[in-house]
Amino acid sequence: MSETGTESRPLVRQLPDPTTASNVRYNPSLEELRELAEPDETTTEFGSPSYVSEFRSRSADRTKNAVDDEFDDRDHGLIDDAVDSTDDIELLCIDRLMGRHPDATFCCRLFIPVKYARIAYAWASLFEPSDGRDPDLYTVQLPDYDETAIRILPDTGFTAVLGSDYTGEAKKSFLRLFMYRIKQQGGLGLHAGSKRVRVRDDEGELQTVGQVFMGLSATGKSTLTSHGCWLEEPEDASMLQDDVCGLLSDGSVAGSEGEGLYIKTIGLGEDEQPELYEAATAESAILENVAVDDDGTIHFDEDRHTSNSRAVVQREELESADDEIDLSRMDQLFFITRNPLMPPVAKLDEEQAAVAFMLGESIETSAGDPARAGESIRVVGTNPFIIGSEGKEGNIFHELIDILDIDCYVINTGYLGEKSKDIGVTESVTILTEAARGTIEWTDDERTDLTIPDSIPGLDIEDYYVPDHVDDYDDALADLRAERRDYLAEFDDLRQEIEDAVY
Repeated sequence: MSETGTESRPLVRQLPDPTTASNVRYNPSLEELRELAEPDETTTEFGSPSYVSEFRSRSADRTKNAVDDEFDDRDHGLIDDAVDSTDDIELLCIDRLMGRHPDATFCCRLFIPVKYARIAYAWASLFEPSDGRDPDLYTVQLPDYDETAIRILPDTGFTAVLGSDYTGEAKKSFLRLFMYRIKQQGGLGLHAGSKRVRVRDDEGELQTVGQVFMGLSATGKSTLTSHGCWLEEPEDASMLQDDVCGLLSDGSVAGSEGEGLYIKTIGLGEDEQPELYEAATAESAILENVAVDDDGTIHFDEDRHTSNSRAVVQREELESADDEIDLSRMDQLFFITRNPLMPPVAKLDEEQAAVAFMLGESIETSAGDPARAGESIRVVGTNPFIIGSEGKEGNIFHELIDILDIDCYVINTGYLGEKSKDIGVTESVTILTEAARGTIEWTDDERTDLTIPDSIPGLDIEDYYVPDHVDDYDDALADLRAERRDYLAEFDDLRQEIEDAVY
């Protein structure tokens, strides 16, 4: 029996041939897709399309994959329903390339009803057109199905998205399998953004530093990745990717999305995030669940539909976006957290970095589970899309960063204590820039038991000493460490040396 149960022929061969099937429109242009989606569009003041969906976040609790979950007849039946339905309804079929790296490029094929052309339009705007190669990965998304279920066959490369009209399900159906394929090749898929920074070091020499940012959705990953760091030539900062990358065994980082970014827009402002704001107000942007009046006026500060409002923006609208999406070398890795007991930044050794990877500490956002927004959570690798053993994932991560000699940090983009001290974009970007320059002076702090900054040019770091902002800090830290130890003990496959490195 295969991953899909007993089959008369391979599952993906049961899907329509889009070049001959009479019920399939194959690879229409973006202009044609927008025209097909016109009944659902509210045109904004900037001439861009805005849409509102019924589902406004991913249905994580209704998602199963055949590696980590035992599929029963009902699960296989859902997949069969998705495949069989492709013969009966009017469909769009879109092929796109995910990635450019010679070892990490996959052709993705999306089938979706013509009625939901807005999803195809947004998804197709994220990736580059196919070059005609055969598909590697397939998704069938049927929003009108009578129950919500996402079923994934990782080894077949197939995903059924049933009963959800959220664009993020289409996007992540392919990115999830991108990360799985990278791991099968000896690397590791990362829910991460990447950028290349060129700065003068403390001796005035120009150097290039590859930075990668791991974080849950809506914790500042896109903001930090796309920020130009206020640098002036010959210094500069270029965004390569903002969501999913692949760390390859040679230390290079393969990008996935070549055309656009799927950014969170709630609270998006021109002052602190000028590049993202400009891209989201360009005519080329595609807005989803953003507060837009009938006359087209946009209100990024309103959660009229959801706090998980989104926009697909084009890379070409971002001044900091590089022409390339692959990073030749990862030099620095930042774990983004919003744990109020963590300092603005701390430097980690290899074992501590593996602990940070496994802990994946942050605050739940509306992008993950709106009902739990604001709660403290832990997600291994800050990556809710891992397929396979999470403990083994941590072991692989530890091996790679040790071999590749990568500097690792945890960076807090939230606040200290009971919101007594905010850590804003200005502070975080200053930290990233000075880390790239190598101008941060570090000290081993006995009370926090972390390597934290003694000084950072341009930042009064002494104002951000965590114990000064937390009542009963020592007790709170002891409780946190106990929680962390208990959490890591849950992963049977995790190496003991990583468990023992809890900070």
